[in-house]
Amino acid sequence: MKPFKSLTKSKGRSLLFIFVLMGITAFYFCLPEPLFKSPVSSILLSKEGKLLGAHISKDGQWRFPPLQQIPDKFKTSLVAFEDKRFYKHFGVDPLAIARALNLNLKAGRIVSGGSTISMQVIRLASQNPERSLTEKAIEAFRALRLETRYSKDQIMNYYASHAPFGGNVVGLEAASWRYFGRNPQQLSWAESAMLAVLPNSPALIHPGRKRDTLKAKRDRLLLKLFQQEKLSKLDYQLAIAEPLPEKPNLLPRMAPHLLDTLIAKAKANSTENQKRFNTTIDFVLQSQVNQIAKHYGQLNALKDIHNLAIVVIDNDSFEVKAYVGNAPPLKEKTEHGQAIDLIQRPRSTGSTLKPFLFASMIEQGELLPEMLVADAPIRYTGYRPKNFDRKYRGAVRAKQALASSLNIPAVNMLSYHGVERFLATLKNMGMSTLHRRSREYGLPLILGGAEGTLWDLTGMYANLANRAQQGLDSDHDSDAQQGQMLKPIILQEQKAQTSKQNQLSPASAWMTLQALLEVGRPGSEAYWKRFNSTHKIAWKTGTSFGHRDAWALGTTPKYTVGVWVGNAAGEGRQGMTGVKVAAPILFDVFNRLSLDSKWFRKPIEQMKLVSICKDDGFLANQNCEAKDYYIPASSHFDRVSPNHQRIHLDKLTQLRVHSGCESVAAMEHKDWFVLPPDEAYYYQQFHANYKVMPEWREDCQKVETVASKDSPISLIYPRRNTQIYIPKELTGEKGKTVFQAIHGNPEAQLFWHLNDDFLGTTQTYHEQAIWLAAGKHRLTLVDEKGNRVEQSFQVLSQ
Repeated sequence: MKPFKSLTKSKGRSLLFIFVLMGITAFYFCLPEPLFKSPVSSILLSKEGKLLGAHISKDGQWRFPPLQQIPDKFKTSLVAFEDKRFYKHFGVDPLAIARALNLNLKAGRIVSGGSTISMQVIRLASQNPERSLTEKAIEAFRALRLETRYSKDQIMNYYASHAPFGGNVVGLEAASWRYFGRNPQQLSWAESAMLAVLPNSPALIHPGRKRDTLKAKRDRLLLKLFQQEKLSKLDYQLAIAEPLPEKPNLLPRMAPHLLDTLIAKAKANSTENQKRFNTTIDFVLQSQVNQIAKHYGQLNALKDIHNLAIVVIDNDSFEVKAYVGNAPPLKEKTEHGQAIDLIQRPRSTGSTLKPFLFASMIEQGELLPEMLVADAPIRYTGYRPKNFDRKYRGAVRAKQALASSLNIPAVNMLSYHGVERFLATLKNMGMSTLHRRSREYGLPLILGGAEGTLWDLTGMYANLANRAQQGLDSDHDSDAQQGQMLKPIILQEQKAQTSKQNQLSPASAWMTLQALLEVGRPGSEAYWKRFNSTHKIAWKTGTSFGHRDAWALGTTPKYTVGVWVGNAAGEGRQGMTGVKVAAPILFDVFNRLSLDSKWFRKPIEQMKLVSICKDDGFLANQNCEAKDYYIPASSHFDRVSPNHQRIHLDKLTQLRVHSGCESVAAMEHKDWFVLPPDEAYYYQQFHANYKVMPEWREDCQKVETVASKDSPISLIYPRRNTQIYIPKELTGEKGKTVFQAIHGNPEAQLFWHLNDDFLGTTQTYHEQAIWLAAGKHRLTLVDEKGNRVEQSFQVLSQ
C-alpha cells in the first residue's frame, strides 16, 4: 500500500504542478496582443497644439491617437467618479465589489457593477461583450494581469483613449475637440467632470436625451470634488454655473491638403502607423491665410480661374507657418480639382528662376547688377525669345532686366552662363523636379521650360534670403552662415539641415535681393501702384506660356511667401499673369505678417571695391566716367567696358577723322559711349540723351581704315557658329530660313550675298527669306558706304 500511496502523492503533485503552470501561463498570456486593435484617426495639430484637421478612422469613429499625458483635472474627476481607490488596488477592488453586491441584492437587480478602471479597460479592449458573472470574472482575472504589465498612468491612458463619449466619438481628445473645441489640457473643471461621467451614459450628450440627467451627474461629481477639497469654493461655484455644450462641433478643416499629403508621405515611407502630425503651422496665421485664399478664390472663380496655393516660411527656422494647398471649393463638390495639393504639384516655372541665374552669374564673376545686357531681337537655333510686352530696349542694366522680368536679356545671360551649369545650381538649391538633360531643357529653361513645385521654389527663395542674413545681426548663427542649404520643415521633429552647400556668398544673395526691390513692371504700372507697403519686400512674379500658371514669390529678412494661381487641369486664361492675380495675394499675406523695419544689411566686410563705368556698369577703362562699386570679395569679374571709345573729330565739322586723312594737331579727341548697332537702334528710343557716333568725314571714308568693330551693320540671325535646321511647311515641303539684320542708319540700304551670289537689297526692314541646301554657307552684307559684315553658318540635313 505504501508504494501505491507514494505513487498517488507523486502523481497528485505533478498534476498540481501542471495545473499551477497552466494557470501561470494562462495568466501571463491572458491579455490580447496588442491590447487595442481599433483603427485611429489621423490628426493634424498646429505648433501651439491646436487641431487643424482630422480624418475619421476606418471604422467610422472619431478615435484620436492615444495621448502621451492625461490632464490632471480629468484624472482627478475620473478617479472620484469611477474608482476612488484606483491608485491603491491591484486591478480589482474587493470593497467596491462587496458594495455593489450589497446594493444589487437590496434592489433585486443590477444597479452597480463594482468595476474598476482597469476592469473597464479590459472590457473596452474586448469590445464590450455581454455582461454576465462569467464575463465579470474574466475581466477581473485580466485586470490583475493588466496591473502587473502596465503602470497606473498607462492604464489611465488606455481608458481615456478608448472610452465612448457619445455617438461616434471615442476617446478623451476627440471628445474634447468635438464638444468644447479645444485640447484636453485646456478643459475647465466643469468640462473635465462632464467628460468623466459621460462614458458611464454616453447617450446623454445628445440634445433631447435627458441632458438634465447628465448635468445632475456632473454637478454631483463637482460637489464631491469640492467636498474632497480638490476644488476651491470659487472654482466649484463657477463650475456648476457652466452650461453643457449645445451640440458637437464640426472638427476643423484648416489644412486638409497638408493632412492628405502627410498621410501619403507616411505611407510612401512605410510609416503609415504615424497618425498624429505635430506641425510647425501657426494657427492664427493659418486662419488668416485661409480667409485670404477664400476671398481670392471667389474673385478668381468669376474669371474662370479656380485654383491657388499659398505657403509661408520662417527664414530663420525654416518652419512652414502657413500652408494652403488649394482654394476652398465654392460648392460641396470639387469640380475643379480643389482636392489636389498644388503646393506639391510641378508646374511651369515662368520667370521665377531668373533671380537664381542672376545670383549665380554674380557669384561666378560673370555679371554685375549695374552692367548693361543686350535687349535686342535675337534668334538662337530653333528659338527666338520675346519680351512679355513685345518691346526691345536695346540694352538695360542687369538689375533692371531682372526687376522688369525681361525675357531676352535673361536668355542672353543663360546662353553666356551655360544651361548645364545653371541646371546644377538649381538642383543644388533644392529644385527636385529637374530630371531631363540640359540640352533637352535648352535656353527656354529660364522662361518656364522646366516645371517646379511651389514647395521647392519658396524654399529656394527662403534660402536666398537666409544666405543674405549674414551681417543682419551680429549674433545670427544660422546654418546658412556656414554655407548650409536648408529645406523647409513642416513637422516639428524634422530638421532643416541638408548635406548640400549653399554655393552663393552672402554678398551675391544680398545684391540679388536688392535688385528684386526694384518697382518697375513692364505693361503693369497700374497694378504695381496697388502694392504699396511700408515694409521692404524683395519679390518676383512669373507667368508661364499660354497664361497657365501665375506665380508670385517674395521675401523679407523674417518671412518668405510663395503664391501660385491657375487651373489644376492646366487651362490658360487671358490676362492671368503673376502681377495681376498672384501678386495681390502675396502682398495681402505679407500685410498679415508681423514685419519690422529691418532689411538685409549690406555685407560690406565680404565685399571689395572696384571702379565701374557709370554708363554701362562694366569695369572702367580710361575712356569713361567711373564710380566706385562694391562687389563680392570672391568675384573675379574682369570684363572691361567695350562701349567707351576714344574717337577723333574734325574741330570744324565735328565729323570723324583719322590719321590717314587729318593731322593729329587738327583733331579734337573725345570719349564716346557707343553700343553695337542693333542695341543702339532700340536703346536711343528710350534714352533721348544717347548720341549716335558721328559720321566719317567724306575724305576719310576708306573701307580699309574703318575698324570692323565700327561697322554700323549688325546681324541678328544667323549668329556666329549657328547651326540651322530647315523648317518644314504644313505641306511637308522644306520652308525658307529668315535672316535678319539691322543698320545704325534707318535709311541705309543693305546688299545681301550668299556664298558670293547676290540675293537682293533691303532698306529700313532688313530681312531675307532664303531656301538653303544642307552644308556650310557664308552670308555677306554690305551697305552703300562699303561697310560690311560676314557670317559663316551650317545647315543641317533632316
